[in-house]
Amino acid sequence: MFKRLKQNFPLKYFLGDNQNAIEIQIWVSLIIQLIMLVIQRKAERKWAYSNMMSVIRYHLMTYIDLFKFLKNPEAKWEDITTKNIGQLSLFDP
Repeated sequence: MFKRLKQNFPLKYFLGDNQNAIEIQIWVSLIIQLIMLVIQRKAERKWAYSNMMSVIRYHLMTYIDLFKFLKNPEAKWEDITTKNIGQLSLFDP
């Protein structure tokens, strides 16, 4: 778990000087890692964790349907970008 954390979330420098700031930054990285593992398990196409993280990091500020994109990244851009994305239904069955 910490190897994956170290590889995908490089903490080259910390945003604060005290112990609390460093702990918060590490906890946020662990929470993001957990969310990405849930997304990896729910994706219909099998992705390597580092590849999925790179693609999501690249498209972090674009409005896309994440699961449609992870299912077929070569699809038309109009099919992936929709108004009703439904990203909040991440934990629904």
